[in-house]
This record gives sequence, structure tokens and C-alpha cells, in this order.
Amino acid sequence: MTWPEEASAVAEEGRSLTELRGVGPWVARTLHGWLEDPPEVPEPPPERRGFLTVAEARAVVEANPEWRAGLRADLQVHTTYSDGKASLEEMADLLEGMGYSQAGITDHSKGLPIAGGMHEDRLAEQALHIEKVNAGFEARGSPFRILRSIEMNLSPEGQGDMDPDALGTLDLVLGAFHSKLRVTEDQTERYVAAVRNPTVHVLAHPRCRRFGARLGLSADWAAVFAAAAEAGTAVEIDASPDRQDLDVDLVRLAIEEGAWVSIGTDAHYPHELGWVDLGLAAAILAGAPRERILNYLPREELLEWAAR
Repeated sequence: MTWPEEASAVAEEGRSLTELRGVGPWVARTLHGWLEDPPEVPEPPPERRGFLTVAEARAVVEANPEWRAGLRADLQVHTTYSDGKASLEEMADLLEGMGYSQAGITDHSKGLPIAGGMHEDRLAEQALHIEKVNAGFEARGSPFRILRSIEMNLSPEGQGDMDPDALGTLDLVLGAFHSKLRVTEDQTERYVAAVRNPTVHVLAHPRCRRFGARLGLSADWAAVFAAAAEAGTAVEIDASPDRQDLDVDLVRLAIEEGAWVSIGTDAHYPHELGWVDLGLAAAILAGAPRERILNYLPREELLEWAAR
């Protein structure tokens, strides 16, 4: 999934397939055999369907260069304030270097202690840190700014776990489910409650699927997206390779129902910031208009949207 090129393209150029990560001589010979005489490929199980490869996503984005050129933000990024593996400064510098004008630092909230979720006092401490880092960008004439954000844990009833007064100091609040993710019953009521939660700006990785491991929750998605549009809540394309949530079909439905869309890499490591193409490709293939995607708004317009 994460090879930067398809094996077929590498072979057509006469290069060794061992250039691809995880491929040694034996696997290379096997791949060449499949390329020369394609075997019958069985239908993958449901939890492996509807995912793009990085190579497919890059091809889509490269065919639509205006999407990458106009991108202003990554709106889901984690740091060592929760379960990220890089500091606030390191992630901010990398995001600035990618040409963004803003980015949401969205560390986890206290309801997810396994991910080092923050209590309100830790959130306030992070806000002061962000203010200091932003002052540094301003001092050197950089337009880049960190948006004070959070990935707030939602209960199965769609309720958040943080003091609304603390959330009111933030620029952007992502709400996400992290429990009861394998139930098979319809979860429409749960989702409608989440998008109508007045403290939530963006419903993050909505289906909660994971490649090869978890199918994700089911709902009347048209009703969920219509409720999100009515409430003014955006729905996220999580660009992590094993999430890709929302997928192309659901992004298309969200747009049809009038919902806003947000794109985040969900990066926990620096290299994961590069997964953004998976989110862009999903939006492009779904026919999403850029003017309905938060990542393309200038910072002041994004903040005004969140305030509304």
C-alpha cells in the first residue's frame, strides 16, 4: 500500500523490484511471474476494500497539481503532548517547510489515557507553548501559524470529555469515537448526536475502520451527513493509509448532502505528514469542490467558519 511506485511501473522501466521496500530476490521473482502471467485474484475481505495505494493517490494528485499547490493546512497532527513521537517544535517546523500557512495540532483528550490524553491543565500548558512557537514564526516573518486544536474523545452517545470552557479557547475541535467500534448495529443515532454536539467542529475518522483489522461502524450515512451540513460540522478524510476514512464513496455522499470536509494526515511521526496525498486523492476522485474543504480556506476564513 505504501510503495511510492507500482511494481509494474518499476519493472517496465527495467529497474530492480528490490528497490521497493520489503522486496528481496525471491519476492521480486514472484512479482515478475505475476506481472508476466497475472493470476486470478480473489475478492478481498470487506475490511480490505476501498483503500487506495500511495502510488495511486500520487498519480491522481499529480494529474491535478492545483490541489497540492493551493493546500493551506493539515488539520490533524499529533505531538508528544499525547501519543505523537515528535515535539511541537519539530512538527511545526516540518509543516511550515511543506508550504502550509496553518496546521491543527490535535493531541488527544483525557478520555483516551492509553494515548496520553490531555486534561484541561495540560491543554492550557500546550496553548502557552503554541503561543510561544507562533511568536517565533511571526518574529522571523513566517506566515505559518499553529492552530490550537484537539482530538476530543467522544462517548458512544456523542458527548465530549472536556470542559466546554476549555474547548472554547481553541481554534478547532475534532471529535472522534474510540470505543465500541466493532458493534454491528446501526449507529446513525450516535453519529447524529456527535455532529450536533455544539463543541465539535469536525467529526474525525468517522467510520473508525482500520485496514485488515476493523470494518468500521455502519450508519445511514446520508442522514448523518445531512445532519452535519445542518449543524455546520465538517467530516474528515483521515489520510492515514490504514484508515483512509472517509473513503471515496462516502466523501462523494457527504458533498452531495452539503457537508464540509476536512483533511488530516493523523500524523504521529514526522514522515507521516507525507500521507496527505491519500486525503487529496479521495477528495479529487469524489469530485469534492475545494471551496467546501477547510484545508483550502485562508486562516481568517477558517477561524470565522469555526466561530460560526
